[in-house]
Amino acid sequence: MNRADDRPLTRVDDHAHMWRPEDARARFRGGLSGPTAGCAAGHTQANLVSVPADWAYDTLLFCQRNPKPCPVLDVTDAGSFTTVLADGADLRTDLPRYRVWQDGELVDEPTDVLAHWREDLVSFLIGCSFTFEWALVEAGVPIRHLEHGRNVPMYVTGRQCRPAGRLHGPMVVSMRPVPPQHLGAAIRESGLLPAVHGSPVHCGDPSALGIEDLSRPDFGDPVDAEPDDIPVFWACGVTPQAAVTASRPPFAITHAPGQMFITDARDEQYRVG
Repeated sequence: MNRADDRPLTRVDDHAHMWRPEDARARFRGGLSGPTAGCAAGHTQANLVSVPADWAYDTLLFCQRNPKPCPVLDVTDAGSFTTVLADGADLRTDLPRYRVWQDGELVDEPTDVLAHWREDLVSFLIGCSFTFEWALVEAGVPIRHLEHGRNVPMYVTGRQCRPAGRLHGPMVVSMRPVPPQHLGAAIRESGLLPAVHGSPVHCGDPSALGIEDLSRPDFGDPVDAEPDDIPVFWACGVTPQAAVTASRPPFAITHAPGQMFITDARDEQYRVG
C-alpha cells in the first residue's frame, strides 16, 4: 500500500543527506515520515521485523536460510526495543513509519508502535540496500529513484525462499535501472557489502523473476529509466513482509517499505575486501 503523502525525505529537506543518525531518529520520533533513501549519508540503514518470541526461531532460521534477502545485523532480546546498532534509539518510535500485521493482514501503518508493542516481541534488524547506494554513487553509477525524488521500486517475485518452520514466501527484490557502462561497477560495489544484500540476484529481463510490469511495483514507486538502462534487481529486506503475508503469524510489526531504521553504524563497517 503506497502512501501519496509520503515524499522522499531528501525532497522534504535538502540537507537530509547530512543528518546525523540521532537527529534523523529524533525527527522520526516527532512524526516525520517518508522514504529514507539518501538520508544520513554513510550510515547503515536497516529493515525491521518484530515477531512474537514463539516465532523468533522460525524467523532466525528463515533469515539464515535466505541470507541474500534477509542478512541479519542484530536480534534483540524478547521485549527489548533497543539495539546495539544505535545508542539510545527506540525501535518503537524511531522509524518514519511502521506496519502492523495480524494473522498476515496489514491492519495499521502508524508513525510509532507504542500502542501496539508487546513484551514478547523479538526484533530483527536486516541489512538494507539503501546502504550501498552511496558506494554506487561514488563509483559513478546513477541512482534513478534518487534523481527523480522517488522511493525505490520493489517487486514480489516468483522465486520462493527456502522455507523455515512455519515461515515461507516469495523473495522480494528492489530494482535500479543501470546504464550498461556502469553495470560492472554496480555489481562490484554492491558485492563488497554482503551484509546489506550484496550483489544483484538478476540483471535484465524481469520476466525471469516472474515480474510482468516494471511500471507497477508492489511497493515503492515506478522509476523512469533511460532507453539503454538495464534493470538490475537486488534481494530486498521487504521479503519478511511477504513471508508474513504468506505464513500468517498471529502478530508482527515491520517497517513500511522504503522507510528504514537509520543506525549509528558506518557503511564501511560492513564492507569486505
